[in-house]
Amino acid sequence: MFYHILALVTILVWGTTFASTKVLLTHGLTPPEIMFYRFIIAYALTWIFTRKLRADSWTDELLLAVAGFMGGTLYFLAENTAIDYSITSNVALVVCVTPVLTALLTSLCYKERITGRLIVGSIVALLGVGFVVLNGTVLKIHPLGDALALLAALSWAVYSVVIRRFDGKYTTWFVTRKVFFYGLITMIPVIASGMGGGLHLDKLTIPIVTGNILFLSVVASLLCFYSWNLVLEKLGTIRASNYMYTQPLVSLACSVAILGEPITHIALLGTVFILAGIYIAEKH
Repeated sequence: MFYHILALVTILVWGTTFASTKVLLTHGLTPPEIMFYRFIIAYALTWIFTRKLRADSWTDELLLAVAGFMGGTLYFLAENTAIDYSITSNVALVVCVTPVLTALLTSLCYKERITGRLIVGSIVALLGVGFVVLNGTVLKIHPLGDALALLAALSWAVYSVVIRRFDGKYTTWFVTRKVFFYGLITMIPVIASGMGGGLHLDKLTIPIVTGNILFLSVVASLLCFYSWNLVLEKLGTIRASNYMYTQPLVSLACSVAILGEPITHIALLGTVFILAGIYIAEKH
């Protein structure tokens, strides 16, 4: 039960990061820059928990680099860029196919059987996501942005599958630190090329900017990446990924509580579908 609660708490925190990131964007920071600050602070703090330098083999080191690129650089760039070419609801909806992609990749790579209960639960939860995200609006296709959102979903699915390779082989802190390290390494060319708009170090002295960066670095990155990697290890990639369906519920709650946006009966119906879908998928 503990790891199920931990999965929900992790998703709860990640569901609130959009508001924090939006604050930083309004103060002139760019998405790659925000990710760079998040990862470099989180990476520095992981040295408190582990001093192991590298993996036991170059194959494992290469896979950790893949995980850092997929779960760090590619995921954040694809998702944040998708919002520029599509609308937030579309991106949120498409990204929520991540559990389905994770299940398919896990089955393919580890020969893990996908049960009928899991399929039914995933379909029900995904329908609920659609209801919640759209919240009574009409879906409009934005090809480039929606494709980038799908790329983000795929990259996180690959990340989850690769991380499973290290179950019990290394400490969770070591794996987490390596993910941050390779996420930083693969992000440096983007920053250096000017594609991300460079770094705005002068803005770090603004209290609200500093506070949000620390939240994203320490809580949403350091603690949540650690807890998610731990959940993947204890629950398995497929079961853990199902909890990602609850992320739109967090976003919905934030929009109602903070922004005062209305909630429709369709969104409430979607909430029921999501919870029912997760229950069906998780019930033995």
